[in-house]
Amino acid sequence: MPLNLPNVLTLLRILAIPLLVLLYLLPSLTIASGDRDLAAALLFTVAAITDWFDGWLARRWGQTSAFGAFLDPVADKLIVCAALLVLLQLGRVDGLIALVIIGREITISALREWMATVGASRSVAVHSVGKFKTAAQMVAIPLLLFDGQLFGFDVRLAGTVLVHVAAALTLWSMAYYLRKAWPFLRETDA
Repeated sequence: MPLNLPNVLTLLRILAIPLLVLLYLLPSLTIASGDRDLAAALLFTVAAITDWFDGWLARRWGQTSAFGAFLDPVADKLIVCAALLVLLQLGRVDGLIALVIIGREITISALREWMATVGASRSVAVHSVGKFKTAAQMVAIPLLLFDGQLFGFDVRLAGTVLVHVAAALTLWSMAYYLRKAWPFLRETDA
């Protein structure tokens, strides 16, 4: 593993996951629920920013690596799935929405792995609809974690709308990737 700043940022994003979960799972913490929600929202926001920043740094500084290309999407999926499970436990996201988003992440990860084994990974490379889906998730989740008023604005409502948008984009992007992979899937059955 090349130890450079982009990879360190990705690893820090993975290390943020247990912190996020522990904020809600340790009832003995003497943190008021509003402070806990704010801390969780800020932690997730910083992680989301590093998701963009580590890739930008890696490209800018010529520090891209196979390890970084593998670990970055894994870190993204892990923190999104962990946050969705926390939000599900708190009753702030619908179970169907969480299932759609998490199921898509597993399905597309498996599809990409399989496509790589048949030499067709470029067919399921990241597409703009997937990027919009990620952006919607990365904004919706901290809003739902915060779950309060911000400057008189109901962020939970905004987060709920955005997570529904993210779920719709999730289904759209999954259909897009499956359609791109379909010729290869049919070819292997013959």
